Amino acid sequence: MTQQKVWVLGNGQLGAMLAHAGQPLALDVRPVDIMNPTDDKLPLADNDIITAERELWPESSTSLQLSEHPNFINGAIFARLADRFTQKSLLDELEVATAPWELVEDETQESNLHQAYGDRVLLKRRTGGYDGKGQHWLKQAESTTIPADWRNEAIAEQAINFDEEVSLVGVRTQDGRCLFYPLALNLHQDGILMASVAPLARLSHLQAEAERMLSTIMNGLEYVGVMAMECFRVGDELLVNELAPRVHNSGHWTQAGCHINQFELHLRALCNLPIHTPQVNYPCVMVNLIGIEKDDRWISLPNAELFWYNKEVRVGRKVGHLNLSAHNDELVQDSIAKLKQWMPEQYQAPLEWIIKEFS
Repeated sequence: MTQQKVWVLGNGQLGAMLAHAGQPLALDVRPVDIMNPTDDKLPLADNDIITAERELWPESSTSLQLSEHPNFINGAIFARLADRFTQKSLLDELEVATAPWELVEDETQESNLHQAYGDRVLLKRRTGGYDGKGQHWLKQAESTTIPADWRNEAIAEQAINFDEEVSLVGVRTQDGRCLFYPLALNLHQDGILMASVAPLARLSHLQAEAERMLSTIMNGLEYVGVMAMECFRVGDELLVNELAPRVHNSGHWTQAGCHINQFELHLRALCNLPIHTPQVNYPCVMVNLIGIEKDDRWISLPNAELFWYNKEVRVGRKVGHLNLSAHNDELVQDSIAKLKQWMPEQYQAPLEWIIKEFS
């Protein structure tokens, strides 16, 4: 029997974890380096399936060969969601709540933006911004101005005084069923996700509304596979901040906490394999490893699973993540106490945040 091949546009950590998840399913998952392409043709077959680990990629003979394949699942959706203008336009069209916004055009004036959205207005580049990059604050008190080269290339968004940030990872099957993991609570620092905790009983009353919102989006796009929806929680209301048409950092906790993780769930949907609602085995904490060297003491923790990406360590770069299973609060607090001793200053506040959630 010939193995089903799944090609991934991109060979970063998400592609690597997709390949790992494909092995128990007897799927031949092949991440492709699209940042350093060659002129060699890929041996694509008619029944191969194509997915992507990122929303944008450079145009080359390699990326064109993959993206123009008839089995490039969700092909037109990646570019639509990669552009914040078309992503926000979609949310408005589907009547899914998001922060008030508008396109920054040639004639857009700072005074009009402040009049519409308040003293602080966040500009976001339409494409390419992630982990806090591609953002610029307009602050009325400081007379901050719109950068000249951001006109028509950015949106302006009302600053939201949110209570906290949550995300929902879900999947849509080829026959249109939508299934979900529990909401995850996320902590960002300098625009970068530092930690996620899921599930939390105190968020359960928001689950149905979050599922309704993401179902509306995935059905509206006729999407197939895993999608992540990052939201601001304001009281008992959710506002969509960003969408990711792929597996997502805030879903990494599912590798330890669920019997089907987000990577396997995505592959099952793409390959039309049986899918049911993932079971949560126990709560889990995910800690992103950012700009720090690998420390083997981490895996001395009895509830820790390490995922190291084999990247060059640089300031602000995600180089791995730790999943800590939370069989009981005492175990979590003991593990976090040890990590506080072993990890640098920038981790002290996020680790305290985790302890607080489990106390």
